[in-house]
Amino acid sequence: MPENVEAAKLAAAALAIGLGALGPGIGIGLLAGKAMEAIGRNPEAAGVVQTNMILALAFCEAIGIYALVVALIIKFV
Repeated sequence: MPENVEAAKLAAAALAIGLGALGPGIGIGLLAGKAMEAIGRNPEAAGVVQTNMILALAFCEAIGIYALVVALIIKFV
């Protein structure tokens, strides 16, 4: 019985980080692509676009870190 519990914990941790990293990965890709389009259309606004892009990237990365923390909690607790 304990082997089944450990296997379920490992599977849950893998799903947590796998699915938890999927959203931020897609979000970062879309965000960077749209920012490059915006800078290409209006190079004078590159500073403002870049600042806002970096802020949004930080929020996306935070979501990925939350998923990592949840996966580690599932695995080790």
